[in-house]
Amino acid sequence: MTAYAIARLTDVDVGPAIREYLERIDDTLAPFEGRFIIHGGPRTIVEGSWREDLIVVRFPTLQHARDWYGSAAYQAILPLRTQNSLGDVILMEGVDEDHKATDVLSASR
Repeated sequence: MTAYAIARLTDVDVGPAIREYLERIDDTLAPFEGRFIIHGGPRTIVEGSWREDLIVVRFPTLQHARDWYGSAAYQAILPLRTQNSLGDVILMEGVDEDHKATDVLSASR
């Protein structure tokens, strides 16, 4: 099942370290078939307030996402981001294409 690495970042200091991180991250994703589907950018806020940057990377499976995050290549560049931004990152499976909202009701029982 498709899985996602989801990051919500704030206070990003777009200096030399973040530039290096951005220049190197694509090469860390490629072996695990990771692809950006959201990478910051303009947004329309329709409820509440939103100050964070949202980044979503799609992977073929949750294991691909875990392997990418734990890879030596990604771990080597991770401090470039964590030392120059604040935020949260999660790895999460998606849902089947026939998923309905009420499916979560039976899953929580």
